[in-house]
Amino acid sequence: MRTTVPVVAHHAFAAEFDANKPLSLTGTVTKMEWINPHAWIHVEVTREDGTVEQWMIEGGTPNTLFRRGITRDSLMPGTTIVVDGYQAKDGSFKANGRSLTLEGGEELFLGSSGTGAPRDGSDPVERRRPRTSMDEPRRPGQPFAGRVCSGRDQRRRALCRHRRR
Repeated sequence: MRTTVPVVAHHAFAAEFDANKPLSLTGTVTKMEWINPHAWIHVEVTREDGTVEQWMIEGGTPNTLFRRGITRDSLMPGTTIVVDGYQAKDGSFKANGRSLTLEGGEELFLGSSGTGAPRDGSDPVERRRPRTSMDEPRRPGQPFAGRVCSGRDQRRRALCRHRRR
């Protein structure tokens, strides 16, 4: 007997969202889905002309959101929020959320920088991260930075995982 199982794949930011289409939405939470690999916030947005749009905002993983202060009680249906993010490439009412502002003014980070989303300073982790040789582009034939244990200078030696004790 054979069965088929739907497969949910994790994707890079650029596969679905456009870094050149930043947006800011103000609306009311209608539903929050705490599912892997991304949590989804469903928001009802009323435009100036009175039209109502139903948006789906992709956030980080539930675990990431929880560690950043977003709990199941933070985004109850009826909560008014402002979401900054990037619209889907296909122009649908879907977006990748970067930051979320609650009614009281509290700002929370929604996204994850490691998926190719633009580094815009909204991720508190990306501001503290020092620039390293890992950020430099790799030339063809050049070994990966941080994996070479030449010991020629203190900085490279400190980055090398093989020499850490």
